[in-house]
Amino acid sequence: MTDLRICLITETYFPEMGGGETQARALVEGLAGGGHAVTVLTRRSRRELARRETGCGWTIERLAPAGRAHWKKWGLLLTLIPPLIRRRRAFDLVFVSGYRVVGLVVVPLARLLGKPVVLKADSLGEMSGAFFQAGLAKYGLSGGFWPVRLFLAWRNRVLRRAAAFVAISSAVREELQAGGVDGRMIAPIPNSVDTDRFLPVSAAERRELRRRFGLPESARIAIYTGRLVTTKGLPLLVEVWRRLAGEMGSVHLLLVGEGGLGIQNCEAALRASVRQHGLDGRVTFTGRVTDVAPYLQAADCFVLPSEDEAFGLAAVEAMACGLPVLATAVGGLVDIVGDGETGLLIPPADAGALADGLRRLLGDEKLSQALGLSGRRRAEAVYSQARILANFEQLFGALIDGRGIPDLDPAAGQTDHHERFAGR
Repeated sequence: MTDLRICLITETYFPEMGGGETQARALVEGLAGGGHAVTVLTRRSRRELARRETGCGWTIERLAPAGRAHWKKWGLLLTLIPPLIRRRRAFDLVFVSGYRVVGLVVVPLARLLGKPVVLKADSLGEMSGAFFQAGLAKYGLSGGFWPVRLFLAWRNRVLRRAAAFVAISSAVREELQAGGVDGRMIAPIPNSVDTDRFLPVSAAERRELRRRFGLPESARIAIYTGRLVTTKGLPLLVEVWRRLAGEMGSVHLLLVGEGGLGIQNCEAALRASVRQHGLDGRVTFTGRVTDVAPYLQAADCFVLPSEDEAFGLAAVEAMACGLPVLATAVGGLVDIVGDGETGLLIPPADAGALADGLRRLLGDEKLSQALGLSGRRRAEAVYSQARILANFEQLFGALIDGRGIPDLDPAAGQTDHHERFAGR
């Protein structure tokens, strides 16, 4: 394959930790490792981060405005323009990971420069505009307000001029098509997991990890990894855990991550609730971590009670570690988790179903092991980094050569579980 020259644009990048950031970094490292050249343009989300970094095959340029304030992402609408123009001879295609804000500038400018643009949504609601609802509500606005509707209609008209869209799940694909995107412009490429790093460990290794992290060695441990935000259903999870901790004895909840930059940050409220209800000995907060794999390997089951989920990378990482997954039947999670095969699917915002699911996985070790083994096999077969990287290379190469969107290796699972659960 001809060496590719890609400009990857994303609002935030490593060391920020989230599904989108993890996938962007994996793609950059995979492309660079394959002999391609990658330029990353992102915002300098932390002032201590270097403005410019270079490695073997990649360059990162971090742009103003610097700092963690939520509103600063809008500054990229201006600061992206000079480096895109200045670096135009260094890349042949622009890939935007999380286009909700920056796509408005990148699509017309890249087209003006003669570069094809590929847009990938990291969250549900990026095309429909639902992603912005929480931010609008802070100012007493809604998506139905006519200026907002006009702005979104204009923005989407601009976005639809991209050369291609990547759909990480059937839910994202459906949203794109509902927003007027031709299905022939949509490439089904799910997110990936490093199955050499996320992998099951022995019982002895698990005990050693628990000792290292100060976790109870004999308890049954449920784990959540990701941003501590309201949309992940965490307030409900802590409420349910209060009940389970009183009835199940030796069980422990491990919450891995921090609240992050978004307005849905609920970390402080979760910690306060745990203290208020005397759950300090039954719930562990890790704060920000750079490697979640050993925490997953220390646990017995994974829980993700999201209200919405474009994909659900954390669930795939847990499956790769051999953990059974308890997840809500929303968005991309219905593609990933086979109900009764690799985990359990429950309705969102249902305290009773969440409690019942946790009881089953924490109380039935044989069931948990069987589901976890099946999940590991699925992670290797469908979501390996090598497979997903090959799809991106094929897509980018075809668009640069002017051949349009190729027939990719089908994203197995983007419809089968979705249809099965919907028919229950």
